[in-house]
Amino acid sequence: MAKVGIIGGAGYTAGELLRLLINHPEAEIVFVHSSSNAGKPVSEIHEGLIGDTDLRFAETFDLSAIDVLFLCQGHGFSRKFWEENEMPANLKIVDLAQDYRDESCGYIYGLPEAKRETIRKAAKVANPGCFATALQLALLPLAAAGKLDSEVHVTAVTGSTGAGVKPGATTHFSWRNDNLSVYKAFGHQHLAEIRQTLSQLQPDFNAEISFVPVRGDFPRGIFAMSYIDTDLSIDEATAIYKNFYADAPFTHVSDRPIDLKQVVNTNKAVISLEKHGRKLLILSAIDNLLKGASGQAVQNFNLICGFPEDMGLRLKPSAF
Repeated sequence: MAKVGIIGGAGYTAGELLRLLINHPEAEIVFVHSSSNAGKPVSEIHEGLIGDTDLRFAETFDLSAIDVLFLCQGHGFSRKFWEENEMPANLKIVDLAQDYRDESCGYIYGLPEAKRETIRKAAKVANPGCFATALQLALLPLAAAGKLDSEVHVTAVTGSTGAGVKPGATTHFSWRNDNLSVYKAFGHQHLAEIRQTLSQLQPDFNAEISFVPVRGDFPRGIFAMSYIDTDLSIDEATAIYKNFYADAPFTHVSDRPIDLKQVVNTNKAVISLEKHGRKLLILSAIDNLLKGASGQAVQNFNLICGFPEDMGLRLKPSAF
């Protein structure tokens, strides 16, 4: 049994994390910290947890009382947190912010499909970004085979929960509903971690990644459409992908066209391939709050604690 604490407990990712950990057979939640909600029942903020927990948000916390800490605050807060708090020597950390995804300060980048064995030995894990997860899972097998040798073109659509719980002009329902918009074209912050991992698998990778992110009019999920020029046949490409993900418990290569509903509310990633002339089209889909955030965080928690990788994560998608 691992005793866990959560910092930044009021956001979407913390809510999903709590939903998973409350039902995890080897996790005991010691505290959920939120200075703005201290004293309130957790289920008052995360209303889907009504009847599942009597936890209340804590104003204070004791890092020495836990085995694993989940950091669920916004980007930039993790470094500030460790400037203000002393890290116990034996504490394990899963950080959901982007602060240490460059693998600085002893953190390991937490994409299990790329670094499973390294993560098992790690004490500090930097959980990947949601877009970064969807895009890397689409490209990892090609990089591992040394076949990423042309420009990578990507368009990916994300749900509104990817923007976080704090309301904004582009997350307001009346604006987002029945609407689409592009943002951060060719300059999204997740490109750095994507290139980092691909280059580790294929050291000579220096092609352009042209990425256009799109805001979708749905709450959760990412559907990514990537393509490259390649001489690989569809059978060769399919074999590369299926061999690469043969031991991955959550990433699946489909022989049929895929859709977003196959992954929403699960920790799955599904991928399908098509060949059009010299272009290989790779479709990938994940739930941005689960495989793209909290589900993957629990996957990393399982790995660093020595539990089965899929423990507490066998979630089923809706039939409709």
